[in-house]
Amino acid sequence: MDNDSSEISGKDPDGAPECGPACCDPAETSTVRDVARWVLASAMIFAGLSHLFWARKDFQAQVPDWVPLDKDGVVMASGGVEIALGANLALADRDRARTGQVLALFFLAVFPGNLAQYLGRRDAFGLDTDRKRLIRLFFQPVLIGWALWSTRPPRSGR
Repeated sequence: MDNDSSEISGKDPDGAPECGPACCDPAETSTVRDVARWVLASAMIFAGLSHLFWARKDFQAQVPDWVPLDKDGVVMASGGVEIALGANLALADRDRARTGQVLALFFLAVFPGNLAQYLGRRDAFGLDTDRKRLIRLFFQPVLIGWALWSTRPPRSGR
C-alpha cells in the first residue's frame, strides 16, 4: 500500500487509525477540563477563605450537632483544607487525578453538614427555606462529578 492510500483508508502510514476532526481532540478536552479545574480551584480557595473570615457563623450552622468538636474549630479546619485542595487543583501538574479523588471524598465528607442544615432548618447563605436547602443537597453530586471530571486525564483519540 502506498502513502496515497492512507488518506482513503483513514489510517496513518503505520496502519493506526487517524483521529480526524470528528474525534475527540485531547488538546481541546484538556483545555476545557483545565478551565473547569481552575474555576473549581478558585471556588474552593474563595470558600476556604470565607470559612476563615467573613462567613464563619454561616458555616458553623452546617456543622451537625453530633460532631463532638468545637464548631468554629471544624469550620476553620475545613476552610484550611479547602484552601489547600484549591491551591493543589490550580498548581499541581502531578497526581491531578488523585487530587480530584480527594476533593470528591471531601465533598462527600461534608455532605452530612448540608443534610444537617436541611434537617435542622438552619438558615445560612441565603438558604432560608426548606425548598432552597433541599435543592442545595442535589448540588453535592454535581460537585463530586466536577472534581472527578475536571482532573481526569483526557482520553486519546476515540
